[in-house]
Amino acid sequence: MHMADALLAPAVAATMYVASGAAAGVSIHKLRKDDEPQKLPTMAVTAALVFAGQMINYTIPGTGSSGHMCGGMLLSALLGPQAGFLSMIVILAVQCLFFADGGLMALGANIWNMAFYGCFVGYYLIWRPIMRSTWFGGDTKAAQRLRIIAASVIGCVVTLQLGAFSVVLETTLSGITELPFAAFVALMQPIHLAIGLIEGAVTAAVLVFVYESRPVLLRDVNAVSGKAHSLKATLAVLAVVVVIVGGGLSLVASSNPDGLEWALFGNEEAQVENMHLDEEHFGVESKAADTAASIQDSTSFLPDYAFPESDSPAGTTVSGLVGSAIVAALAVLIALVFGFFRRKKKEA
Repeated sequence: MHMADALLAPAVAATMYVASGAAAGVSIHKLRKDDEPQKLPTMAVTAALVFAGQMINYTIPGTGSSGHMCGGMLLSALLGPQAGFLSMIVILAVQCLFFADGGLMALGANIWNMAFYGCFVGYYLIWRPIMRSTWFGGDTKAAQRLRIIAASVIGCVVTLQLGAFSVVLETTLSGITELPFAAFVALMQPIHLAIGLIEGAVTAAVLVFVYESRPVLLRDVNAVSGKAHSLKATLAVLAVVVVIVGGGLSLVASSNPDGLEWALFGNEEAQVENMHLDEEHFGVESKAADTAASIQDSTSFLPDYAFPESDSPAGTTVSGLVGSAIVAALAVLIALVFGFFRRKKKEA
């Protein structure tokens, strides 16, 4: 769902930067009051996990398309919506600037589409109400596991549908006449329904693991008495998963176009044309987009998660490991700079 700059008019791109920036400002303000130090290492590891997870495109059977996780629901369930949202900003900015994944001018829109809905809508309207409900019974471990699974799947499906629809709206408002609104909606919504179902299953699996290992890390979950692993042990397991996914499984990711690319350009190998657009020449041309592209060219040292002008699979492995490390380091740096997650001194 990473939008390219050509899909947006500068005015629409600027509006989305303002909207995402406002949400980030509110998040920073609220997090300065947070006094849970354990969130600092959790934010670093889980942000890296989502970065690595987004490198795994999985095939959507029978379509010629693929999808990858967004991660907003996962992060907000572990960190809360504000910290989850800022973590997603770090992930998307690193992807954009260092790996040329998603346009720089479109970054504000990508943050809104991929992070805002998953973190805020997903948490406040889906995760928290379900986890505080009496679905599947009381506070037994079995009931809470089922609520985690339900909230994960419903949340991922709903928020990806909202994000996909926002892409259509933003593109339509940008005046790209080659993209009929109804046809674009008819392509985007079903394919992202399938992507959302798979992301929901992946998110549920990770969150159930955390629940079994260290339930206090999950928001709005009552920890049933029983043996729990330490924070270090739980995060160490997740860190190992980051290395395996980013450095290894990324090599076997699907080469099919993702949901947005598939809707726009189809898949020649699967003989799916969809919108009949020329992948090399489409969309809006603007000085702002040209400037953004030149900046991106100068900052992206591993474009498309590969060594420049090389087909070596080592480029993918290095991209997964280096990108995950950068995301983790930046998450920690931002938390330290803004004073998040520090134990507040009690007034005498």
